[in-house]
Amino acid sequence: MAFNTSISGLNAASSDLNVVGNNIANSSTNGFKASRAEFADVYPASNLGTGANTVGSGVNVAAITQQFSQGNVSFTNNNLDLAINGTGFFRMSDSGAIIYSRAGAFGLDRTGYISNSQGQHLTGYLADTSGNITGALGDLQISTADLAPQATSTMTLGINLDAAATAPAVAFSPTNPATYNNATSTTIYDSLGSTHLATMYYRKTAANTWDTYLYVDGTLRDGPDTLVFSSAGALSTVNGVAVPPSTVTSAAFSPGGGAANMTLALDYGTATQFGSAFGVNSMTQNGFTTGRLSGVDIDQSGVLFARYTNGQSKAQGQVVLSNFANPQGLRPLGHTSWAETYTSGSALTGAPATASLGVIQSGALEDSNVNLTEQLVHMIVAQRNFQANAQVITTENAITQSIINLR
Repeated sequence: MAFNTSISGLNAASSDLNVVGNNIANSSTNGFKASRAEFADVYPASNLGTGANTVGSGVNVAAITQQFSQGNVSFTNNNLDLAINGTGFFRMSDSGAIIYSRAGAFGLDRTGYISNSQGQHLTGYLADTSGNITGALGDLQISTADLAPQATSTMTLGINLDAAATAPAVAFSPTNPATYNNATSTTIYDSLGSTHLATMYYRKTAANTWDTYLYVDGTLRDGPDTLVFSSAGALSTVNGVAVPPSTVTSAAFSPGGGAANMTLALDYGTATQFGSAFGVNSMTQNGFTTGRLSGVDIDQSGVLFARYTNGQSKAQGQVVLSNFANPQGLRPLGHTSWAETYTSGSALTGAPATASLGVIQSGALEDSNVNLTEQLVHMIVAQRNFQANAQVITTENAITQSIINLR
């Protein structure tokens, strides 16, 4: 009887040592989760239960469970390295089969898909051609195509015109600075991404009244337009119409070079006329030239932004995370990945930082959650258990030998 009981103890201690050894072996594996051996005692029983004085029959391994506690986050120099801070798993596509992982060492394969060293693709919400995140799940791919240019159509001019300025006495001419009070210029873009110089001239015509002219590459495209300010210095009318609206819009014109016709809307809603020198407080326009991919950024919500050489960025997708009602019910697949099972429950998938899901840390990796000191102490305990069970066998053998030697 003691032989069988002790053998079960030896097997249990051996399994415990195997679990500890596996934990220690993976102490440097990114995203690895430590396991724990759980044991249960064994009693002989019939349909009517066990007797009050029944001696146990040993021990068996009830379960080996993984502990999904958070590992430390270590920073790297690769923007595509991702760590999850909080709950959830990366949702991966392995040739169409969906698996889950906490290991976020990603890179781009030759076709632009975000993948790990096993060739599994990171999945997420896809983006449309305009950079809007959709609800469609798929493999995330970074497009290396050039970003198409966008023609300038609106400009916002936050200027201050000097209320104390004197109205020029001669007719306006862009080539004669004596015929206008101030001018400012900015670069605009046509539909092919070619640059053009837009110049705005400001000429005071009466108290609180100014004419504006728009020239593009030295050619008049709009004006004169009349801006009238109130006694408080705020814009009150544009071309005789009370603000808002506060825009002047040019007629369509050809920028040349084969580009499409352009129409420019200039918004003077933030323009002022105070008793201080002319100044340009802000000037924005919505056009840009073509751009080449220069990098990829991923924010805490998992949105992938492609950065381009023209200063623009465009969303190309959003990493999703999945969580389970019972993560310990997941089936380990190796390579720090798991598969959904009936015991784990169905995957609950969503954007990072929503519901109970964690956030994404770009340029970082989650370390193994193995505590080496704890594992080494556990190894000593398992070794002592093994030795103690072996000693029981030695003692039982001595007793048995004594019985055999009785005459």
